[in-house]
Amino acid sequence: MTLTPPEASTRTRVVAVVAAAALLAAVAVTYTVRAVQRAEPVASGSEFALDPGHLYFRSTQEGAGRVARVPVSGAGPRTPRTPDGPSCERFHAAAGTALCLLRRPGIPPKSYAVVLDGKLREKRRVALTGIPNRARVSASGRMLSWTMFTTGDSYAGGDSSFSTRTSILDTRTGYLVKNMEEIPLTIEGRRHHSPDVNYWGVTFARDDNRFYATVSTKGRTHLVQGDMREWRARALRENVECPSLSPDNTRLAFKKRVRGGTRNPWRLYVLDLRTMREHPLAEHRSVDDQAAWLDDDTLAYALPEREGRSTRKQDVWTVRADGTGRPALRVRGASSPAAVR
Repeated sequence: MTLTPPEASTRTRVVAVVAAAALLAAVAVTYTVRAVQRAEPVASGSEFALDPGHLYFRSTQEGAGRVARVPVSGAGPRTPRTPDGPSCERFHAAAGTALCLLRRPGIPPKSYAVVLDGKLREKRRVALTGIPNRARVSASGRMLSWTMFTTGDSYAGGDSSFSTRTSILDTRTGYLVKNMEEIPLTIEGRRHHSPDVNYWGVTFARDDNRFYATVSTKGRTHLVQGDMREWRARALRENVECPSLSPDNTRLAFKKRVRGGTRNPWRLYVLDLRTMREHPLAEHRSVDDQAAWLDDDTLAYALPEREGRSTRKQDVWTVRADGTGRPALRVRGASSPAAVR
């Protein structure tokens, strides 16, 4: 049959629409595949592993937030780094286990907690909701914890404009606590019930049972001590955020709110758990990080690369835990420091 001009025009338009749709689909698939490839935590070589005596961190110099390392002792901002680790938004490691929090692009974006072995090979992946915020591995490598922002993306407001979800994973048993809000909480000797409870910044003791964390409720933040076997937690004191337990388990480093509002609200402190006395560190800038202990005497933490400017780039600094000395720049273009002993 011979097509009339109107019929031919219609057929041409249909073919053009189908071709355009196919092209758009191909572009979307290509973008998705490439985005996933960029986000996957794949190490570039078998030589990159968790070696004792190294400081690991999320490097922004090489792009994609790849994990890199430098020696713990004697390293400075000019020390060459080994940048062949996985790409992560947040990272922490200890004793042959690493935790990588990553976020995949997409609509909506997807987040994951990825458990890695000593050679940074994937062992387990947990799908998450929200923006990666905190990551911790216990000294033995058994207990893992992570915090996600499910609403908002900052603690700085000092109000309830954010919401978090904190999880705990026992890598030995495989048991996953999806949300720490389920744990029975005691404040001032009474069982506390409130829909606004938020946990974040978990740190584990050497026995892999006792832990410390921050809980926010009713406009106040508390340091809590928890017991995994008894499955309970109790508040110890107020105005403690992002605690980090020292290797000897006698002190907690934390950030303390020293002024209201969002401009430079925090300062780093150390709390002696035996006397419950605290002292400020020599770092006078506002640190919005869960500090990491390099050893029993030194703390590492991330600060914006250019103080006073809005930037996502950070540097890792160190300072003495006893409050003396001066802060020292340790690694440029880095965050999420973790010393593997």
